[in-house]
Amino acid sequence: MEEGRLRRTLPWIGLLYFSEGFPFGIVYECLPVYFRTAGVALRDIGLLSLLGLPWSLKVFWSPLIDLFGERRHWILYCQLGMALVLVTLPLFPPGEIGWALRGLLLLFTVFSATQDIAVDAYTIAIVPRGQEGPANSARVTAYRVALIVGGGGMVALATFLPWSVLFGCGAAVFLALAVVAWRAPRFRVPAQERHAFFRPLVSWLHRGSAVPVLVFILIYKLADASMGPMVKPFWIDRGLSPAEIGLISTTVGVLATIVGAVLGGIWINRFGIFHGLWVLGLLQAGSNLGYAAVAQFDLPRGYLYGASIFESFSGGLGTAAFLSFLMNVCEKEHAAVQYALLSAIFGLSRSVAGGVSGWGAERLGYAHYFGLTFLLAFPAYALLPWVRTWVRERGQAPAG
Repeated sequence: MEEGRLRRTLPWIGLLYFSEGFPFGIVYECLPVYFRTAGVALRDIGLLSLLGLPWSLKVFWSPLIDLFGERRHWILYCQLGMALVLVTLPLFPPGEIGWALRGLLLLFTVFSATQDIAVDAYTIAIVPRGQEGPANSARVTAYRVALIVGGGGMVALATFLPWSVLFGCGAAVFLALAVVAWRAPRFRVPAQERHAFFRPLVSWLHRGSAVPVLVFILIYKLADASMGPMVKPFWIDRGLSPAEIGLISTTVGVLATIVGAVLGGIWINRFGIFHGLWVLGLLQAGSNLGYAAVAQFDLPRGYLYGASIFESFSGGLGTAAFLSFLMNVCEKEHAAVQYALLSAIFGLSRSVAGGVSGWGAERLGYAHYFGLTFLLAFPAYALLPWVRTWVRERGQAPAG
C-alpha cells in the first residue's frame, strides 16, 4: 500500500522540487551573467551573494507557514510572487544595481526561501515513513534539472533571445508551477498544532542525543563542502577551457549526480537510511582522493574527467542518504520549522568551509588540501551511535 502511495506522490515531489531549484539557478547562474554583460563591476556582482541570506535565515519565519493557511497555498503564492518579480526586472536598467533593484531581487529570494520551507514540509508530510530514499531520488533529480534550466539553459538562450523575453519565459514557468501547486494533494496541519510556534522545536531539541545529532548534521558533508569551492579554480589552473568545464563538470556532472541520487535512493530503500549514511558517505568522501591524486601526480586530463564524474556520482549517493535522514527525523506536523532549522545548520557548515577553502588551498597546495578534506569526513562517523537512535527505519520506531 505504501509503495502505491509513494508512486502517486513522486510526480508531485518532482514538480515541486523543480520549482525549488529553478529560482536558485536563476540567482546563482543566470543573474551574474545578466549583470556582467551589462557592464556591472565584479564587486557589485559579488555583493549579490548577500541575496542568499534568506535561504539561511528562513527558520525565523518558518512557523508562519503552518500558522496561516496550507503549505501548498504558500507554495502557490510564492511562485506568483517570483513570476511578478521576473516580469518587473527588465524595467530596471541592468547596468547599475541601485537599491530599488537590490530590494526587488531580495524580494525574489525571500519568496524562494519561503517556498522552500513549504515545499520541504509538504514533502515530508506526504512521503510514507521508510520511503525517503526513492522520494529523494526524485527530489535531487528534479532539483538538478531545474538548476540546468534556470541557470545554464537561460544563459545559453541569451545568445539568441533578449533578456526581457527570457525573464518572461521564466515567469511563465512559475505560473505553470503555481497551477501544479494548486492541484497538489491536500495536507492540513491539525488545528492544535498551528499555534505551537517554536514549542515543537524546543521539545524536539530536548530529545535524547539532540546535541550530537545536530553536530552530525553540521559536519556530515564537511569534506564535500570544503573541497567544492576549489574544484573550478583547480580546473582553471590546470589549463582547462571554460567549454571543458561546462561540458564535463557541469553538464555531465549533473547527469552523474542524478544517476547517483537514483541509485542511492534504491540502495536506501533496500538497506535503510542508517547504513546509507555511512556506506554512501564513505564513497562520497573517497571522491576527494581522486582529485588529490590528480593534483599530486599531475595526471592527464582524462583522469581529471574521471575524478570529476566520480565526485558528482558519489555526491548524488551521499546527498540521497543525507536528505533522507533529514526528512526522516522531522515530525510531519512540525516539519516546516524543524526542516528549516536542519537545512540552516547544514548551510552554515557549507558557508564556513567554503569561506576558508581558498586559504587552505593556497597554504597547502591543491594535492595536500584535497587530501585533508577527505579526512574531514571522519569526525561525523564518531557520532553515528547517537544518530542511529533517531532514525526511523520502515516499520520501526526510533530505537531511543
